[in-house]
Amino acid sequence: MITEPLTVEIAAMRRRHVRSVLRIEQQVYPRPWSHSLFLSELALRATRSYFVARVGRDVVGYAGLMMTAEDGHITTIAIDPSLQRHKLGTRLMVALVREALARDALNLTLEVRLGNLAAQHLYRRFGFAPVGVRKNYYQEAGSSSEQAEDALVMWVHAVDAPEYSALLGSIERSIPGETVYEEPRRW
Repeated sequence: MITEPLTVEIAAMRRRHVRSVLRIEQQVYPRPWSHSLFLSELALRATRSYFVARVGRDVVGYAGLMMTAEDGHITTIAIDPSLQRHKLGTRLMVALVREALARDALNLTLEVRLGNLAAQHLYRRFGFAPVGVRKNYYQEAGSSSEQAEDALVMWVHAVDAPEYSALLGSIERSIPGETVYEEPRRW
């Protein structure tokens, strides 16, 4: 078990990362995205941004953002189960929010499993608040609708406001260890 603060590199997801991303995806999600779905998402650079988190040479997490007008939608976020609880999700969320702001987002939204309280807690730290429920949103492989799980829809508005910038800065300062960005940040 890791006890010391980590040095984590955040980088744009590339094709070469997809195999490692799929390894995590298959551990974390009952209906994982396919290799071809990730590749098609990476090809949509005008409206999508995907990041990986690395510790050393290992991809340990990833996250994605889709832009629609002034709304950023968090499409996915996952952390290797062996490294959860090390603020990797927080680091990736900061990267997604900064990218959304660089793309002129005013609002952010996402869906999260109703039963995933840890993820909901993370999103609430970033100002997200529940606005509704999507019934049977998460269909499990080979299951009926009775076995599907509902999604909590969450939004945060006015992410371009100085108050939100202060919140984001406070979250960044609270992360132990070091976050290194592979390329110069444009945000």
